[in-house]
Amino acid sequence: MGVRTEQRERTRTALLDAAERLFAEQGYAAVGLPAVVAAAGVTKGALYHQFDGKAAVFAAVLERVQDRVGERVAEAADAEPGRWEQLLAGCLAFLDASTGPATARIMLVDGPAVLGWQAWRELDERASGRHLAEALAGLIEVGELAPQPVEPLARLLSGAMNELAVWLAGSADRTDSADSADRAAARAVLERTLAGLRT
Repeated sequence: MGVRTEQRERTRTALLDAAERLFAEQGYAAVGLPAVVAAAGVTKGALYHQFDGKAAVFAAVLERVQDRVGERVAEAADAEPGRWEQLLAGCLAFLDASTGPATARIMLVDGPAVLGWQAWRELDERASGRHLAEALAGLIEVGELAPQPVEPLARLLSGAMNELAVWLAGSADRTDSADSADRAAARAVLERTLAGLRT
């Protein structure tokens, strides 16, 4: 990797780190590019060399956040011995990873609003959605789920889990005990729903 390429990568990383922090703290609408540039310690020209505007910066931040959630899902699933346990661990890890305040604001609140539903869904499918479809296909293959088309089932479960995550992340004024109770209830409902699909 050449010196210029390394410098571009450092600049891009600094911009994305700063933008992610600001978007998480203030929300997309409240953050201007001058604030991102100042927080990253780069010039406005450096930003425009990497991105063509605020929406492009946000899209790159969102992709990074969704990739991290997908990695946590894969790590949780890979730590389990059986395919069913892998599905369950991955789904529960998605709920936990996607509902932290910073992640939720970027991924669940601003993401669909800024990029539009279709673009947001495509990113979601490339990250944790891909893992879900692979897990379901594997379970059908070994007979733990009834034979059925994988895509509609994956979309149904993904939509349900995204909605559950939005609900968990949506109440900032929830007390700690209420948050713990809601999380426990969400996990229990998800486990029962998945168990109902098992042959």
